[in-house]
Amino acid sequence: MRKSSARKAAVPAPLQWVGKLEINTAVGPFLGGVRIRLLEAIEAHGSISQAAKHVPLSYKAAWDAVDAMNNLSEQPLVERSTGGRQGGGTRLTEHGRRLVALYRAVENEYQATLDRLAARLDGDGLDDASVRGFTQVLRRLSLRTSARNQLACTVSGVREGEIDVEVFLRLDAQTQLKAVITRDSAQALGIEIGLQVMALIKAPAVMLMADTGQRLSADNQLWGTVSRLHDGPVNSEVCVDLGGGRTVVSVVTRESVRDLGLAEGSRVAAVFQASSVILSVLG
Repeated sequence: MRKSSARKAAVPAPLQWVGKLEINTAVGPFLGGVRIRLLEAIEAHGSISQAAKHVPLSYKAAWDAVDAMNNLSEQPLVERSTGGRQGGGTRLTEHGRRLVALYRAVENEYQATLDRLAARLDGDGLDDASVRGFTQVLRRLSLRTSARNQLACTVSGVREGEIDVEVFLRLDAQTQLKAVITRDSAQALGIEIGLQVMALIKAPAVMLMADTGQRLSADNQLWGTVSRLHDGPVNSEVCVDLGGGRTVVSVVTRESVRDLGLAEGSRVAAVFQASSVILSVLG
């Protein structure tokens, strides 16, 4: 008897989803897989440069991520020490360690839930087009912003004008910012005292001032120290440490950096207009 040459119909592989968990604060994206791996690498190696290699990320991207996480957290996740008996370095705070553990626990539950959902949809016989459409909807629900500076604030005061609204923002117990938005925008966002918002400021909108006696018309002047300088062919990126784990980044010309005499450790103010502050509310 001749063997049949007919092939068995291919059995479609079961539907598999791999979850990419992102944890949000009340005002914006906070933790994701890459950032968690970076925090874990910092804890393991005690060095940003070594941690960046293991993620992998560039050294600059690693510090940018650390700055963003510290700005969004009510307590710093990463702290940098210099000198001392152990030679300094970078390490997680206790708050940072707890958040990493929380993330991993939630991630495990999230993946288990996705596995159960995938099995159910596969059993319902959904075609590939239906699954792709569902996945696209999920992706479009996420919002990202190109603004380099993202500061979590609480609305502490509102002053309404005929066209614009001045919104006063409490960054911490000592620091207040001001934003100016239209009345329509304030109404759409539901701006009121006590509301948590994200203040977004593009880096080129942030000016730098080194003279404590200089007077400027800009509403927002945040004093700190230069923690990092990154020079490009024309412009430089200057990271200003505000204390408490918060930073502001400015992009200025290399000539301006030279004229201001800026270097790591320099005392400097990050200055920006109230009209340069964009407000974002989650939900």
